[in-house]
Amino acid sequence: MSDFIDLCLRRQSCRNFAVKPVEHEKLVNCVEAGRLAPSGCNGQPWSFVVVESPAIVAEVAKCGQQNGMNQFLANAGAFIVVLEEHAVLMPGIRKMLDSQYFAKGDLGAATVQVCLEAETQGLGSCIIGIYDRDELCKLLDIPVGKNFAALIAIGYAADSKVRAKARKPLEQITRFV
Repeated sequence: MSDFIDLCLRRQSCRNFAVKPVEHEKLVNCVEAGRLAPSGCNGQPWSFVVVESPAIVAEVAKCGQQNGMNQFLANAGAFIVVLEEHAVLMPGIRKMLDSQYFAKGDLGAATVQVCLEAETQGLGSCIIGIYDRDELCKLLDIPVGKNFAALIAIGYAADSKVRAKARKPLEQITRFV
């Protein structure tokens, strides 16, 4: 098994954070990994808001605790918001495609690279799907019309046990031709 496959097997959605701050340098490395993600035509349609101030981290956690869900966010050490920005494509390609044509895939790649880098640094991460977007915009001074690609909770896992992955078998999802 390759080192990368091993990394993919270790990385999991952490839902049990220890109460411990995350070092600034580790958050910088996570964003650097996202910044280095591949992007269609090198459009780089992303920006990152790193939340590390304990008071603001607590407020962001509340934004992700909608309808009694995600109570574990109260112990997250930091958050990274991945925002969609306007992709700058080469003029010849811009004539054929909308500037955001590749954006969703590019933003997904940036998000996963943030999470994988967190894992390499001994941090847990969880991509949060339910949150109060309007409140996050107010709290983090993000324009209301801005598209959110991801809200990622980051911190030290309280439990280092790696859960078995429940994935479809390779044979069920792959066809070689």
